[in-house]
Amino acid sequence: MIKIANNFNKLLIGALLAVPVLGGMSGCKKFLDRQPLSATQDDLSLGALEGKALALYGAVRNSKADPYCGDGFQSIPWVAMNGFRSDDAEIVADPGASAWRQTYDNFQYTKDDWGAGLYWDKHYIFIGLCNDVMDEAQKGGYTDPASLTNIAEAKFFRAYSYFDLVRTFGDVPKIDFKINTPTDGHKAKSPAAQIYAFIESDLTYAEQYLPQAWGATFSGRLNKAAARTFLAKVKLYQQKWAEALTHCKQVMASRQGGAAAPLYTPYWKIFKKEGELCEESIFEIQAHKEAGDGDRYWSRLGQCQGVRGASGSPWDLGWGWNTPTASLESSYEATDQRKAATILYSNQNDGGTNTGGYGQTVPNLSNAMYWNKKVYNLFTEYQAAGLGTPNNEAQNTWVNHRVFRMADIYLMAAEAANEIGGAQNQADAVTWVNMVRTRAGLTNIAFVDQVQMRAAIKQERRAEFAMEFERFFDLVRWGDAITILGPSGYANKHRYYPIPNSALNGNPNLVQNPEW
Repeated sequence: MIKIANNFNKLLIGALLAVPVLGGMSGCKKFLDRQPLSATQDDLSLGALEGKALALYGAVRNSKADPYCGDGFQSIPWVAMNGFRSDDAEIVADPGASAWRQTYDNFQYTKDDWGAGLYWDKHYIFIGLCNDVMDEAQKGGYTDPASLTNIAEAKFFRAYSYFDLVRTFGDVPKIDFKINTPTDGHKAKSPAAQIYAFIESDLTYAEQYLPQAWGATFSGRLNKAAARTFLAKVKLYQQKWAEALTHCKQVMASRQGGAAAPLYTPYWKIFKKEGELCEESIFEIQAHKEAGDGDRYWSRLGQCQGVRGASGSPWDLGWGWNTPTASLESSYEATDQRKAATILYSNQNDGGTNTGGYGQTVPNLSNAMYWNKKVYNLFTEYQAAGLGTPNNEAQNTWVNHRVFRMADIYLMAAEAANEIGGAQNQADAVTWVNMVRTRAGLTNIAFVDQVQMRAAIKQERRAEFAMEFERFFDLVRWGDAITILGPSGYANKHRYYPIPNSALNGNPNLVQNPEW
C-alpha cells in the first residue's frame, strides 16, 4: 500500500488507483484497493516529473471532466469506433441507439457525429498531457534516472493515443510539443507511415528507460514488457514480421517459464475480479469503485457494455451498448470453452461457476438476445457490495480494461513466425497456437501449410479476443474486411473514419480524408 500525504495532488491519487498492471507480477491483487493513508511526499522519493507522469494513468481512464480523457479511450465513442464496426459486436439493447447502429454497425459514417468528434478531441487532449511531461523535462533539464522513466511513461501513453488515431483516421497531425496558444495546434496531417515511425520511436525510448519490474510499492507501473508487447503489435500492423517476432520473444524470455509459460487458467477467470492483475496480464488500465467513492477512480468501459436491466434492479449492470452477434456465436468450435465465457443469453442460466457465472437466470431483457459476459463478471460482488442502488453509477464501473495479455504475445508471435516461414518458425507457430487452444479446451492442430496456419491463427484471434476490440482492426490489416464486412455496408474507404467536422472547423490546415 502506498502512503501519500493528505495534501498530495488529488489527480495523482486518482492516477495511482488506476495504474495498469504489467507482466511479471506474482499475484492478482488489485493495485491499491483503498484510499492512501497519511505520509509525506518525500517518503515516495518522487522525481520532479513524477506527479504529471502518474496522472496519465488516471487521465486515460477517468471519463468525467477535462483533462480526463476516458470518454475517448473507454466509453461509448471508443467502444463504438473500436468495437461496433467488427462482425463480433453490435448495438441492440438501447432503442435510442439507432443512429449509432447506422453509423458504426452499418458503416454509414457521418462527419458530424459527436462520438467521433469526442474520440478525436480526447485523444489529442491526452497527447497534450503527455507532451507536457516532456516539455517540463526539457525546460528543467531533468536527466536523472527517475525523470527518464517518467518521460518513458509519457512516451508510451502518447504512442497509445497515436496508435488509435492512425488506425482509425489514417493520416493525422503529429503534435510532439506543448501547445501554448490555440494556433500552435493548427498543423497539417502527417502521412500514416510517419505516424507509425513516431509511435515506434516513442516505444523504443520507453523500452529503453522503463524498468524490467517495479518494487511492491509501484508494482503496477509500466515496464519493459509493456513497451515490447506494444512494439510487437505496431510492427505486426506494418507486416514487419521479423521485428514483431523478436519483441514477442523478448517478452516471453522475461517471464517465468519463457516461451512455455502457461496461460492463466481457466479462461473465464481472466475477466473476473480475481483475474485482475493476474500473471497473464501485461497492461491493464485499472478502475476502482466503492460506495462513497463518487466518480474519481472508475471507468465507463464496463458500464457502457454491461447488461441493460431495469433501473434499480440487480440486473441494472450497464447500458448494453456492446453485445455479441450471431456471427460471433456461430464462429466457435463446438467444444471451445471461450464461447460460454464470452456470450450470455437473455432468459437463460448464466452457466454457473464452471463458466464464470453465478447460477443466475438472466431476465428476458427486451431488444437483446446476446450479452457480453466478459464484462458481466461481478454479479454477486455487485450485490454484496451494496452498489446496486439506483443512480449511483456503479454499473460495472470497476472493471479493469485488459489491454495486453500473454495470449496476444503467443498469437502475434505465431502469426509473425508463420509469415516468415521456415521449419523452426513453423514448429514454433504451431506450439504457440496450441498453447492458446489447450486453455480453451480444444485439441491440438498440426501444421499443413502457411495458408492453413494463417487461417487457424485468424480463428484463434477471433475466439480469444472476442469483444476485446481487436477484431475490426485485424480484419482491415489482413485485407479481409471487404469480404467479411461488405454485406453490412463496408467498402474500402471505411477502413478510415472521416475527420470529424469539429476538428476541421478548429484547424484551418486540416483537410478531410481523400475518400470522404
